[in-house]
Amino acid sequence: MSKSVPHLPVLRLGRPYESLDRFEVKDHRTGEVKALVSSVNAGIIRKDLQTIAAARAALSRLTAAQLIDCSAQAGELFLNGTLPLGDQGHTQSADDYVQTLSSTSGLPWNMVRRNMEKIHHALTHMQPVLNGLSRGLDLSILDSGFGEQFGTRLSFFPTTQALGLVMPSNSPAVNSLWLPAVALKTPVVLKPGRDEPWTPYRLIQAFVAAGVPAEAFGFYPTDHEGGAEILRTCGRALLFGDSSTTAPYAHNPAIQIHGPGWSKILIGDDCIESWRDYLDVMVGAISDNGGRSCINASAIVVPQHAASIAEALAQRLGPLEPKRPDDPHARLSGFANPKMADAIDAQIEAGLKTPGAIDVTAQYRPGPRKVEFEGGTYLRPTILLCDSFQHPLARREFLCPYASVIELPQSEMLGQIGYTLAASLITRDSQWIDQALACPHLGRVNLGPLSTMQVSWDQPHEGNLFEFLWQRRALERGW
Repeated sequence: MSKSVPHLPVLRLGRPYESLDRFEVKDHRTGEVKALVSSVNAGIIRKDLQTIAAARAALSRLTAAQLIDCSAQAGELFLNGTLPLGDQGHTQSADDYVQTLSSTSGLPWNMVRRNMEKIHHALTHMQPVLNGLSRGLDLSILDSGFGEQFGTRLSFFPTTQALGLVMPSNSPAVNSLWLPAVALKTPVVLKPGRDEPWTPYRLIQAFVAAGVPAEAFGFYPTDHEGGAEILRTCGRALLFGDSSTTAPYAHNPAIQIHGPGWSKILIGDDCIESWRDYLDVMVGAISDNGGRSCINASAIVVPQHAASIAEALAQRLGPLEPKRPDDPHARLSGFANPKMADAIDAQIEAGLKTPGAIDVTAQYRPGPRKVEFEGGTYLRPTILLCDSFQHPLARREFLCPYASVIELPQSEMLGQIGYTLAASLITRDSQWIDQALACPHLGRVNLGPLSTMQVSWDQPHEGNLFEFLWQRRALERGW
């Protein structure tokens, strides 16, 4: 094995393990190998999880307050530090991380840095994050198992020995969702995305350097069977993936699903005549982070002017072209797997054969949707004007800037939009706002001209991790 190529070992609850089964992580443009990654099967994961109680015991020796301090230190190290990279003496600076992740994921440097800043913010603001998730609980109660607050006796017990994680490769900031588990005294058992081992590995190294016991972390590159073993064996798990990946687990309360978001912007009757004032918000919601997030807007729903809004969005987004990864103005991401870009392009083209949808960006796009640039594969933005939510492309989202614009009476919007992870309602209509807040299929709601991409880590993004990992019990004391 060449010393010039780092080797990322499996971390078997803190113990590095070099496997005979390895895979390469390559530059998406040049094919250069950036790392060799050891991989294990489900049997090794099953064996290691038999000793997970020891990992939890090691983590429990630190108080919640100490773990919050460690999280803040880990945030600074993640953002700025030089950390170990693998088991052969390699190290990785913050700039190395940016450039390496960009080269294998296709994200431009500016997007990687913005994702780093989101992770850093979550780690360095862990106390307010946990305050929001636990509704202000005195977290020292988790240290002793019981206490008194708000004039009430309180006791909590852990729902699981470990949190399983089956992670994606699309965006580094999704790792922010599991970070509170460490301060909540819960070991993590993580399967990284095949094309994105960098962020979870760097986060683990940052936590360990900040004083968190290494035994609290399992890093298990593995196959589909291994991922299923993590989901089956850990008492609680987060699963990221598309509908085909997440559907088998949709009704399992021990697995929190993070699948497609189908996020949307809805403009009310009272604000629609001023739609031009919100064009920047719509453009950003569709295209920020290269369109790769589940909270990117994939539909704009309006009571009037749908054709004009689609045209304006197409004029802004249609001309975007790939740029070099170090260009600060880069807005598009390349695909680590070009076949995925082929499939998305083919699905859009197939859907356009069904009457009722127009690709408005086609006239502003300087060439085809799928393009090659300096060895990488990219998809230019697509804005569709759809005549209803019944069109097959109206309820889709893809890993690129993509959105449909649909015209509906305001009175029919909430009944037709379906599940929506993040909804931005641009309205001052208090009655409609009340209806939206009572709507069970809206997750995060942003009121006013706010992007769907605007989040607050002290509010549950998609499920409450504190309530997922800890459960309240009744407690009476006779002594």
